[in-house]
Order: sequence, then C-alpha cells, then structure tokens
Amino acid sequence: MAVLVLAAGAGSRFSAGLPGTDQPAHDGVAASKLLAPLDGRPVLEHVLDRAAELRSAATVVVLGSGPAADSIEASIAWRQERRVINAHPERGLASSLRVGLVEMARPELASAGAALIMLGDQPRVRLGVMRALLAAAAATPMSLIVAPRYAEGGGSNPLLVRRAAWPLAAEMEGDRGFGPLLRARPDLVLFVDVSGTNPDVDTPADLAHLSRA
Repeated sequence: MAVLVLAAGAGSRFSAGLPGTDQPAHDGVAASKLLAPLDGRPVLEHVLDRAAELRSAATVVVLGSGPAADSIEASIAWRQERRVINAHPERGLASSLRVGLVEMARPELASAGAALIMLGDQPRVRLGVMRALLAAAAATPMSLIVAPRYAEGGGSNPLLVRRAAWPLAAEMEGDRGFGPLLRARPDLVLFVDVSGTNPDVDTPADLAHLSRA
C-alpha cells in the first residue's frame, strides 16, 4: 500500500474569507489554507505526519502550479514524500487523482497494491480510521474500494482504492473524485462504519473551529 495526498487545490474559499483580503497574496502564503497554522504547524503537515505513521511503501503528494504551490512545495522540501505537479489544478480534484495515480504506477512502486487517498486539507484525519480501512481491506480482498462511513457525516475520506480500480479515475471529472462512483457502484465498495467525522479546512472559520476543538 502507498499513500496519495491530494494538495493541488486553489483554496479560493479560504483566501476569499481572509479579513481584508480580496485576492491571494502574491507569494501565495497568506491565502494558502495548506500553509495556514494549526497547533503550531501548517495544515498540510498534519496530514503528512499522519500518513507517515502508516509506514507505507511510499507517500506521493500532488501539488498544483503557480506561486502558492511553489510556497507549499518549498515548505515540505525537507520531507521524504515523493512530490508530483498537477499542471492543471483548475480542472479539479479528478485531475489530481489521475496525476497521482500515474505516479504511483511507476515500476518502483509496483509493490503497492492499493492507494490510500487522503486530502491535504483534512488535518484531523485519524490514524484509527486509516488502520480500520487497512484491516477491512485485508479481511475482504475482493473489495476494490474501502471507504469510511462517519457517524456524524462528512464525506468518505480517506479512501482505499486497490490498483485494479485505478483506471476508473480516467472517467472522473471536476472536483467529484470517487464520490459519484461510490454512489453509483456500491457493489465495488466496502463501507467501514467509524465514529465522528473528518472535516475539511475550506474557510478561515473552519480553521478557527478546529483550533478550538
């Protein structure tokens, strides 16, 4: 298993919500939600640190392009994760999925039979949830996709996708990712019931809420 972290989004809702900010800062730092501090560390680092606890075959981080992405890449240059650039992040999360899965298909990652897909703006993702997905996948090898079902709602991430299902990413468009597939093809999906939720950081208010939680 390898980990794929999607971190190429523009974060326009976050930058629009910054006080006195009509547009992203020129260096991309002030308006990047992934670099926003949470408990003394950038949001993205929380996600990468959690991924590192799995000790997977590799972690691939998909970054966008432009000044904000350059700042994000510089902030994690000291880390060991593989980094790949989505030259067209405006095409949505689906494009980042495809870029990341192409990277994971390289021969040196051939041992990875599945990708655990994480979102870079979910800093409170829980190790226990990820381990529950891995355990469920090991117990049901015929399940192509293993997804959490949170008791309090909040999406279906992180998501474990076996290598045999990676070509399905070619059918995806925009920011929907695997979501439509989970609804349209429940026969491909094993849902794992877990407690709580897994919130995104989409706005400064979201970040403030997580800081207080």
